[in-house]
Amino acid sequence: MSTRKVMIIAAEASSAHYALKLIKLWKKQERDGGPQIEFFGVGTNEMEAAGFKRIGHAEEMAVVGLVEVIKHFSQLKSIFNNLVEAANTQKPDFVILMDYPDFNLRLAKKLKALNIKVFYYISPQVWAWRKSRIHDIKAYCERVFLLFPFEKNFYDQFQVPNLFVGHPLLEDIDESLYNKSLIQGHRQKYGIKNDELVLALMPGSRHGEIDRNFPIQLKTAQIVLRKHKHIRLSICVAPTLEREHLLPYLQNFNFPYLLIKDDPNRMICMADLILVASGTATLMVGLLEKPMVIMYKVNWLTGVIGNWLVNIKFFGLINLVLDKEAVPERKQEHTNPKYLAALLEKYITDPIYTKSVSSDLKQTKKALGYNEADKKTATEKVVEALSKYLK
Repeated sequence: MSTRKVMIIAAEASSAHYALKLIKLWKKQERDGGPQIEFFGVGTNEMEAAGFKRIGHAEEMAVVGLVEVIKHFSQLKSIFNNLVEAANTQKPDFVILMDYPDFNLRLAKKLKALNIKVFYYISPQVWAWRKSRIHDIKAYCERVFLLFPFEKNFYDQFQVPNLFVGHPLLEDIDESLYNKSLIQGHRQKYGIKNDELVLALMPGSRHGEIDRNFPIQLKTAQIVLRKHKHIRLSICVAPTLEREHLLPYLQNFNFPYLLIKDDPNRMICMADLILVASGTATLMVGLLEKPMVIMYKVNWLTGVIGNWLVNIKFFGLINLVLDKEAVPERKQEHTNPKYLAALLEKYITDPIYTKSVSSDLKQTKKALGYNEADKKTATEKVVEALSKYLK
């Protein structure tokens, strides 16, 4: 059997994590007699370690917002051209696009012209803003794999071929992450005492996010730590970053802290309350039922344009999924450290409120479409749907 070829574009931390799951499952099937597949495109170090050939590095492409994209335009344009050339030369059996919509939809148009099949997994949030993009998705993509139950009606309305597969985050959740004795043992490895509470900071997975959100989170933490001596601070390093990326921001930080790069779920389950930058991380925190405050700050021009274009009740994914402001969310000028600290302190001083929030977060699995009777994971459903194109 000849080697098959699959191009994957995974330029975000979360999408790269899900892409790695696809690659690993296909590699397992290959060992069990399935087709031999060569994977290439845009991805992370971890994907490369799994045999993925990188044309673009996700770590360098993780930019967000109009202003940030303009700054990196020449670099992104060069990667885009290289991908088109590689697709034309190597003729992959199909291409999987993941998130990163402006880049990927332009690429989808080029790939369609080359008569290459395109599938979208982790589709753009067209139901939230710039809904006209749905017409490009319909024109250039064979099928869209949906993560959220509420997306299906929207795609059906525009007659876009789709398949609801569920959220791949659910694959990472097991009972050990809720086991109090195991969590306590993990905390003890870091020297956390039984009577201490852990405040975790999750500032984001992109360099631009760190630059805008991390200083605010640190100032917020200082206010909380100054008032509550039994709080330990944990700073979570995203998979796409290294500890060294965060160290410059900590030079003048005068409180003890733990700077941890570990499995994201292990870092989250160790915490008692979390200040988290908006994104997929809010769903991870919600699945582990941890009280959180969501914050996000972008360049002012990006923020103005975003407010003009976005038509949704909440910007925090966890609140969108639960269809209520289950946890506080603040953006732009409302991310004042004093305001954020007050929201976090309510979790420390008001156990009834904290219990109520945790109760709401227990609904996250169900809201993401979790069905105990359905034994197939999102990754398995995507691989099964695409495997027929490899024959």
